[in-house]
Amino acid sequence: MTVHLFLGPTLAAADAAEVLDAVILPPAAHGDIYRAVQRGATVIGIVDGYFEGTPAVWHKEILWAMREGVHVFGSASMGALRAVELSPFGMEGIGAVFEAYARAELEDDDEVAVAHAPAAYGYRALSVAMVNIRATLAAAEERGVIRPTTHAALLQIAKRLFYPDRDYARLLSEASAQGSDPGELSALRSFLRERQIDQKRADALAMLRVIKERLAAGLTPKQVRYHFEATIFWDSLRQAAAPLGDPLADPDDGSWTQSALLDEARLHPVAYTLARKGALTRLLSRALSDEQAPRPPGEEVDEAILSFRRARGLLNAEAMEGWLRANGLRAEEFARLMESETQVVGVQRWAAPHISAHLVDQLRLDDLYVGLWTRARDKQRSLEEAGLADPDLATAPLSREGLLRWYVERRGEGLAPRDLSEAALQAGFRDEPMFLRALLREYHYVRLRER
Repeated sequence: MTVHLFLGPTLAAADAAEVLDAVILPPAAHGDIYRAVQRGATVIGIVDGYFEGTPAVWHKEILWAMREGVHVFGSASMGALRAVELSPFGMEGIGAVFEAYARAELEDDDEVAVAHAPAAYGYRALSVAMVNIRATLAAAEERGVIRPTTHAALLQIAKRLFYPDRDYARLLSEASAQGSDPGELSALRSFLRERQIDQKRADALAMLRVIKERLAAGLTPKQVRYHFEATIFWDSLRQAAAPLGDPLADPDDGSWTQSALLDEARLHPVAYTLARKGALTRLLSRALSDEQAPRPPGEEVDEAILSFRRARGLLNAEAMEGWLRANGLRAEEFARLMESETQVVGVQRWAAPHISAHLVDQLRLDDLYVGLWTRARDKQRSLEEAGLADPDLATAPLSREGLLRWYVERRGEGLAPRDLSEAALQAGFRDEPMFLRALLREYHYVRLRER
């Protein structure tokens, strides 16, 4: 069985590897559990996860993973939180932090939150988790280093601090300023040099040992008793998290997702506008169909497939297989795509942030996927080789306004925005910085090709 572990500031990858043979991944975020299962995970251990600035790992993807037969364990940090919430459904929590949440002794998410360095620096913790402070102060009181009243005062001070500001130096400084006994604080300072308790790390290691023991004892696929409901929001996650097929690459290359493709589409406003309208229709049609109509009968889906193949001259098997490969689709995914085609009823209302995943499908149906994806991949490779994969204005001899004029003149598609903000809105980018980055990448790519 293949174990995938989501680790970050709580436990270093090297320390985890000494305990358990596993695929070590960064802190879990929205869509990561789905991707892990797609890549063959049969056991998943969640320790760390993103929660601020990056969408957190979704409960539904954990439920789906367990429905697929995957054992999911959680401890220490985000893993402990999700395990408490999903333990009635079969997720397994390990460790003192999980148990404290399960007994409702802890309730706030900030108890396990820490600030940490980026991946390049090993996600090193830059603050101390409240649960670690609690465990350390409890040990200090038990050993007679501090009195119960001082212990209580220190806990109040630590809890009032914003989680990125929590560390022992700040805690002792605040306690001193508020009149805590200097002798006790001095003794506690000495205690901290040798006897700090890292409860989160201890829990993470305990989870790894449990997984190892369970594997040694023989772990059969997970079995659950709940019904998993596939909604439009689940379909959006599934499509957004799944890697896109690359027409130029090896079929096993799953490292590319839809972000680069959609950036490329947004720089071609006519294509993007058509795709966005079609994708919106598909999304709304699916929403209404889920609520008001049964799934289309098989004959209608078969007719949709036949019509699609006739229109594109794909009536022989070899041509159809070639189209599927070029567009990064398996036969069953294509069948689902055709099923959704029969649900399109011209709905033109209600937009939502989930439209991006449907845009990719619409680009496929408009026969734009291959060209845009080929160009997006070539652009990425060219810019990486030139050291311009993430450019800023300092890398181009143009101002912001000059760059926009260059883009409008080059495209010649009648766009006349007043400024970058308006242009970003017209083009479908989330914000101006996102549009500016895409423009800079386009500018450098064109210059490289011209050379």
